Amino acid sequence: MGIQQRIKDLAEKYGTEDLIVVLGGAEAESAGLAAETVSKGDPTFAGPLAGVSLGLKAYHIFEEEIKGEVDPKVYEEQVSMMEMVLDVDAIVNEVRTYREG
Repeated sequence: MGIQQRIKDLAEKYGTEDLIVVLGGAEAESAGLAAETVSKGDPTFAGPLAGVSLGLKAYHIFEEEIKGEVDPKVYEEQVSMMEMVLDVDAIVNEVRTYREG
């Protein structure tokens, strides 16, 4: 089962009001595409969310709202290295556009 189907199933089971999606994409464009898919539907019309607007809010793991919820030791071990080599601002801004737009 693909990730789109899993997200769709979880949204149907639990509702969308308290459900968020945490992304970890390494590029702004791919993270934005994922955020758009879970909020407005799959723009490529290739997956189970084609034409399905779940309205879910997506955050990237780099965003302070999520970063603050993760054990600092785990974040340091698993994520912080990527913050040094990726364009964090571009990624966060792209994801935020679909959440706030």
